[in-house]
Amino acid sequence: MNTLNTASLVNLLGFTVGVALYALLLVMVARHRKSKEKFSFDFLLLATAILGLLWNTGELVTTVWKDFGAREVSPVLLAISYSALGFLPSVVVHSAWKNSENVNARLLTFAAYGISLLATFFHFQAVVFSNFAPSDLALRILTVGSLALLAGLLVFNFKQTLENKTVWIAALLVFAFSAFHLSSKGEESSWLVELVAHQSSLPLVLAILLQDFRFAFADLFLKRALSLLLLALAAFGLYVFAAAPLLALHAAHEENDVQAVSITLTFWIATALIYPSLHRFAAWLVDKIILRRADYATLRLEISKIIENQNTIETVLDETCRKLASALTVKESGWIEVAENAANLPAVNFDLRRAEIFVPTAESPFYKIYLENFAGGRRLLSDEIEMLEAVALLASRRVDALRVTGERFGQKIREQEFSRLATEAELRALRAQINPHFLFNALTTIGYLIQTAPEKAFATLMKLTGLLRRVLKSSGEFSVLKDEIELVESYLEIEQARFEERLRVEIDVPEELKNLRVPALILQPLVENAVKHGISKIKFGGTVKISAKLESENAKVFLKINVFDSGAGVNSDELAQNRQKGIGLKNIEQRLKSYYGDAARLKIESEIGKGTMAEIKFPVTFTAKDRPAIRC
Repeated sequence: MNTLNTASLVNLLGFTVGVALYALLLVMVARHRKSKEKFSFDFLLLATAILGLLWNTGELVTTVWKDFGAREVSPVLLAISYSALGFLPSVVVHSAWKNSENVNARLLTFAAYGISLLATFFHFQAVVFSNFAPSDLALRILTVGSLALLAGLLVFNFKQTLENKTVWIAALLVFAFSAFHLSSKGEESSWLVELVAHQSSLPLVLAILLQDFRFAFADLFLKRALSLLLLALAAFGLYVFAAAPLLALHAAHEENDVQAVSITLTFWIATALIYPSLHRFAAWLVDKIILRRADYATLRLEISKIIENQNTIETVLDETCRKLASALTVKESGWIEVAENAANLPAVNFDLRRAEIFVPTAESPFYKIYLENFAGGRRLLSDEIEMLEAVALLASRRVDALRVTGERFGQKIREQEFSRLATEAELRALRAQINPHFLFNALTTIGYLIQTAPEKAFATLMKLTGLLRRVLKSSGEFSVLKDEIELVESYLEIEQARFEERLRVEIDVPEELKNLRVPALILQPLVENAVKHGISKIKFGGTVKISAKLESENAKVFLKINVFDSGAGVNSDELAQNRQKGIGLKNIEQRLKSYYGDAARLKIESEIGKGTMAEIKFPVTFTAKDRPAIRC
């Protein structure tokens, strides 16, 4: 195959593919309007589709007409197609400055359209006066004009990113070369030159799409377009480098049309077989290289890990918004609380500027994540909507989990608070029960002394006054062992006024234990029972012994306090009855249980004729510095 035939084949294939691509773009622009209004189209995309379709259709008809037409191609058709090509650089400039408020940008855009209009004027002037098109003057104007526009973009658009600059610089340079080539009169050119010269509209349309519509047609156009281009290139390569040589070799040996058709069909089938791989490559190229889209499976995993480490609903939603805004190139993002349940509505609502993602929590309040101002005219595609729905589910599950955890924690706190208040109320009631009980017994003693020894009664009354002052002075639930011993000593002094030499008292409490923290009024009921039920029932009286020591058990330190009376003693049945009826003993047991649970105990042993032993045992804590010695 010679150079001219190869160039003709390239042009024919290129124009055919161009018609298909621009027709596809035009259909998609019509189907994906800005809104549901009848004529609400995006001007730049619509202009790009129409101009590219006019250029490629005109050139395709011209190429085919040269082989099959009986007459020359109409110069009007050529003027229309070349004029359409001349307007594409203006659309590129317009897209580069679409959102700019710069005065120079507007002037440059007007200048671009002015150059295109001027070239169009000379094309049709050549048709009217010379019955010829295209106009060489018009093509030279477009060549010089595109270079001038390129210089203007570089000067006035200096702050734009290098990536965007590269796109439209390359597109305008290709167009300038194309216009210069088309204006020359050379008849023969290499197929590469013909490809660049006649297919300059493709770089221009790609520049327009990537400049301001970066994500608008990624799924809908770019992947299909690149797949079609790759398929056309594959078919062209197979024909030029494989099929044509084989057919030429076959023609040199024998004339057999069946074999020639078989060769052609074989390469057609080969082209069909490689299309899936070409389409996958095109999709990868668009996603990873051109648009640099995130891997949504990896993104979901990252968001899941991030929000699992958040401990508040606010941070869960904030982190979700941050990751989505970064992945979807959103300028503004956030979340709002909504009262209504939108479970029956679409999980993702979106338009050209805003997307709302409903977070389907189990109960109110509900939340919506909003994403606004998508970069590059981005539109949400099917896989992105699926990703957003999955992320919304992840966020809702975490929010529900935090709510359940918060409710459980709050309930636990409330239960602990209720338990504390109930315990305090119970202890206050028990303490209030102790005070009048003790006072009643003391007054009974004083009443007895008034009848038998008025002077002792007065002295005892003074001791009782001091005792009550000490008892009522502190309202805390705990005191130190020293205060409890002093309280018991005061009580026993009052009782000794009654029993005189019949009541003997022995107290053995080491000094190092007297600062230990103990429940208030924990000893007085035991001492009172020792006097009332032990000593008072024996004619010659007896001894009340009070002792305290530390014991170690299971790596814990316990304080053990014993109250012994050498009274008459009781059997086990009578002891059980007394424990059931006794107010003071019940009080001690309930208070020990409230403070220490099962770690504390009240033990009472009694034997007739030998006396009664009451023992209190409960855990104590202190610093290592103040830790006293433990007696074995």
